[in-house]
Amino acid sequence: MGDSLKAIKKTEARRSLGDTLLPAIDRKKTKHALRQENMKRLKQKDKDKKARRKSRRDEGAPALIPKTIESLRESDSTILNNVVDEDVIEEINCDLDEDEFSSYFRKEYEPRVLITFSEKPIKPSRRFAAQLCKIIPNCSRIGRKNTSIKSIVADAIKKRFTDVIVINEDRFEPNGLLLIHLPEGPTAYFRLSNVQTANKKQMKELTSHQPEVILNNFNTRLGQTVGRMLGSVFHYQPEFKGRRVITFHNQRDYIFFRHHRYKFLKGKAALREMGPRFTLKLQSVQRGTFDSKCGEYDWTIFGKRHEMETTRRRFFL
Repeated sequence: MGDSLKAIKKTEARRSLGDTLLPAIDRKKTKHALRQENMKRLKQKDKDKKARRKSRRDEGAPALIPKTIESLRESDSTILNNVVDEDVIEEINCDLDEDEFSSYFRKEYEPRVLITFSEKPIKPSRRFAAQLCKIIPNCSRIGRKNTSIKSIVADAIKKRFTDVIVINEDRFEPNGLLLIHLPEGPTAYFRLSNVQTANKKQMKELTSHQPEVILNNFNTRLGQTVGRMLGSVFHYQPEFKGRRVITFHNQRDYIFFRHHRYKFLKGKAALREMGPRFTLKLQSVQRGTFDSKCGEYDWTIFGKRHEMETTRRRFFL
């Protein structure tokens, strides 16, 4: 009798233990099943998408434009890509023939660039300026000390420099770049970020050949002015033997600077980044040379950011 009672108690204990473990096992199986169903649904969605794409291709329909922030940008009257009116095109060409950079693009002079810093530059700013001097032809670098920017501009005009670059810094890193076109301007101020200087191996491979310059995705009147301003810093006659290329790529009003060397392998171009690399964000365009007190601005975002950047789909370059 006692043995049978013990057997009954053991059976009841096993049943109770099984009841407590079953829900956990069921939960794991349920999560696994849901995960599998979700994976199947995503795979089927991908198959349907590929099937629709193939059917459109077989029918000869044009490819769909992906919906990105750039493709959905707000319409702007200053965008130059879709200009059809001949009068507007003629007006744009006249503006380009008469702007401050027209003599450079007519190859009437060779650019000479002067680079300077803040009053007491830190080591990263000096290293960054030294590397810029090596990749920009006809470039000189001087210390500013206690000299004002106006005095530096006046001396640069006398010595027939065509551009002045001032590197600003804050919190022990370069954070701003002031570009002044001489002798009559304009002046552009950029926020400088993501500065990565080249290493020693990259600098050893650097040659003195004049690089090719690529200005990409500057689509508005303002963007065209900024692109021409950046391009006029480099020599207009590239030396293709050096196989060096400088790229200013504008994306969502951020200008990415890259420096590459290329070679052709089996008919395809292979790129190797040389450095340095950095990102520019336009803050203002001022008429004439630098004047912080009485200068007239053609475009500025200082104090107007919330009024101008109303949506993520609005761009100015």
